[in-house]
Amino acid sequence: MAQGTFVQALRKEAALSSTFMKGRSLMLNGAVLSFEDSGSRFSKNVNIEGTVRGSCGDLYKTHVALDMDGTIYMGMSLFPWTKRFLSDLTEMGIGYSFLTNNPSKSIADYLHKLETLGIEATREEMYTTALATIDYIRSHYPTAKRLFLLGTPSMISEFEAAGFESTADSAEDVPDVVVAAFDMTLTYPRLCRAAWWASQGIPYIATNPDRVCPTDQPVVLVDCGSICKCLEHATGRTPDIVLGKPDPNMLTGIKERFGLRADEIAMVGDRIYTDVAMARNAGALGVLVLSGETTEEVASAADPQPDVTALSLKEFGELLKEAHGK
Repeated sequence: MAQGTFVQALRKEAALSSTFMKGRSLMLNGAVLSFEDSGSRFSKNVNIEGTVRGSCGDLYKTHVALDMDGTIYMGMSLFPWTKRFLSDLTEMGIGYSFLTNNPSKSIADYLHKLETLGIEATREEMYTTALATIDYIRSHYPTAKRLFLLGTPSMISEFEAAGFESTADSAEDVPDVVVAAFDMTLTYPRLCRAAWWASQGIPYIATNPDRVCPTDQPVVLVDCGSICKCLEHATGRTPDIVLGKPDPNMLTGIKERFGLRADEIAMVGDRIYTDVAMARNAGALGVLVLSGETTEEVASAADPQPDVTALSLKEFGELLKEAHGK
């Protein structure tokens, strides 16, 4: 990063209501924040030191990768602070993208959902575990064309648009690779067919490790990790690789698209074992929000601690604005 002029941005006591922070220094858009715990594991009174470094070009590169379910919305309910948070990022010159472990929707369907919720986004700003799986198969199984896809029709359409063929539920239609995903249209025959192919030694990939998907409805949404546990119990086989967060390669698409290093990215999400763990594995900043799956009790017991923990994007946004003197 070019050095440019060092500007002392702020040094003040911040009493951010119900915002918890602990961990290493944070660099966002060139602003370096040092979080000092004042004696307790979590502190509402946090000393913040900031400096702004680099040229405008350097500042513009810094990026926030946002989880979706439980972070910007819950089910079909957009959190009331999401739009303001995104507009504040734009005002501060911080880029952002949406990074989700949920492969059940195609990019087109995700963009439609975001539009329905009042958020404008582009295909380049979206990266899902379906895309990560497509990239992985192209890289590691370059001759593979025929896939048995345990996923939704929307997800399957994404693979077909990428040039793959979805094999039928038939012992005669042998796939090159089996892909298990978050399948909300799962049927027993297709589950059994996936188990059969896994038992036959066909390469077997899981799109994501999530056990459940966050929802605002009174139901447990069984996710890919739980489906794979079922297959393991039936066949004794685990996936050859589990993609998605916390696999650090999930950030590869974001880094390549925006010309970023991992340490220029803040990964924000509601799960310690996927979002925060991936940030740690990739060398990015891990920001946990308590608006989805993770409770305050679970967060306080986490070891190691996330770099930053906040109730929601609203509180994290306040930290960023403090850093930029907004």
